[in-house]
Amino acid sequence: MNKTTENPVTGGNGAPADASTQAAARHFAEAVALHLQGKREAALAELDAAEESGRDPAQISAARGHIQFELRRFEDAACSYSRLCELDPGNSEARFVLALCYHQLGHHAEALKAFETVLAANRGHLNARLAAGTCLLHLNKHAEALEAFRAAQGLSPDSDAALFGQAVALQMGWEFDEAAALYQRILARNADSEDSLVNMISIGLHRKDYALVQSCAERLLASHPDSAAALEGLAAAAFYRQDLDAAARYARKLTEVAPQVFDNWFNLGVALQKLNRPQEAIAAYQRAIQLRPEAIFAHINLGVVYQDQGDLAGARAAFEQASQIAPYRDDLKFHVAWIAEQQKSADEAEQLYAQVVEKNPELENAWFRLGYLRLERQDFAGAVTPFEKCLAKRGDWPEAQINLALAHWRLDHFAEAEAVLEKLHERHPESLDAIKGLAETAVQLGQPEKALRYHRMLIDRGNAAAQVYYNAGVLAQHLNDAPAAIELYRGALQAQPEFAEALLNLGHAFESIGNNDDARASWIQALTLKPELAKDYFLPRAE
Repeated sequence: MNKTTENPVTGGNGAPADASTQAAARHFAEAVALHLQGKREAALAELDAAEESGRDPAQISAARGHIQFELRRFEDAACSYSRLCELDPGNSEARFVLALCYHQLGHHAEALKAFETVLAANRGHLNARLAAGTCLLHLNKHAEALEAFRAAQGLSPDSDAALFGQAVALQMGWEFDEAAALYQRILARNADSEDSLVNMISIGLHRKDYALVQSCAERLLASHPDSAAALEGLAAAAFYRQDLDAAARYARKLTEVAPQVFDNWFNLGVALQKLNRPQEAIAAYQRAIQLRPEAIFAHINLGVVYQDQGDLAGARAAFEQASQIAPYRDDLKFHVAWIAEQQKSADEAEQLYAQVVEKNPELENAWFRLGYLRLERQDFAGAVTPFEKCLAKRGDWPEAQINLALAHWRLDHFAEAEAVLEKLHERHPESLDAIKGLAETAVQLGQPEKALRYHRMLIDRGNAAAQVYYNAGVLAQHLNDAPAAIELYRGALQAQPEFAEALLNLGHAFESIGNNDDARASWIQALTLKPELAKDYFLPRAE
């Protein structure tokens, strides 16, 4: 046997390969070796070198796209597979992976189009049909997605993925019973199916079926102790049954599992606020606000907690921040005004209430506070309009009616005051404020019979003070009804035995019916209690 030398590298036809071909082969082989070692970036560099040396561009694109996909560099992988599809238009698997890249990038319309191209060439491509259904779900085309997943199940009757896709499509279409039945079929085969349990929790929350929520969340938490969905479900169920300790416990665990999620801190704040643990609630709301400064309800709830604690400065700062976020919310400026009022800044509060009603005249409570503050500083004319606005919004508002009547009264508009009070008395005949107001108004209007009638209403209701009996006695005496006056003065003295003026007038009533002995006894007792009443004794009296 003759001795031979080592064979040179040959081309495909047996001819020796040129240097560039040899270099391309070496670079490609090195890329494969590096990939096997897990050195993907180095492998990509070798593929670049192989391409520069003239390696088949389709082969390079396939290899490069494969590695880029593994590295989750989907944009780069999409470019590589796009190039491969141009070089090899019939390569349906390249088209499939390109579609997966689009899907991972969130370009679901482009992904769907690519998957449909794959299915046009191969209608039995199960994964392409499943992926197309998923794209349709992302595009909110749940009816079309349902058909895609049913077709996939036709290709593979035992496919849990096809069953799950149908369930999701039905759930998106609010067909909760049908969706739940499919999830239950999956769970019967795989009791720990995380996605199925998560979606069953979601269905339970939509249907307010907290028993289902509790059951599925407990199953999920048993296999996935840090499952946010399970903890959220258990917290929601606890809130529903008013088990605030449990709600706070699950919400606290959620903040540990996902500390960067706003809702977790906000819900913890709500639970702690309801548990009357204000300092912890404040800390939770403050953390929620750090995560989402524009979250208006976090600021509002924080303000309420501060307010309940008597921290008016903290409450005001929180409500002012909420008002800056939502300047269209006039109710928030109302809160700021109310706090200013509590801080004894009446002038500022009045200005704020005026701004609120100017911008939003429908806020009746702001009108009421504005009227009240004007009454307080004795701007009775200015108080009339706010209380009239209140009653225009809510005709049956006793407090507004009383205050409006008071404003009219202090302006000496007694007829207007009487009209307001009569409406109040008609709707609320038990209102003592209305009866007292009507009694006093009748006196001012020179209507003693009506005034006496209202005074007797107060007495009959058992809420009359000595002064009411006395005033009624004066009215009866004015009407020349001495027996009634005697009865009423005695009522005043029973309530207040040392009521000197009642004793004095009682004496006059006795005198008017000829009972001089009792008259003198009453006068003497009155003068003993209050000697200054004697100053008019010797004045001449008309016969």
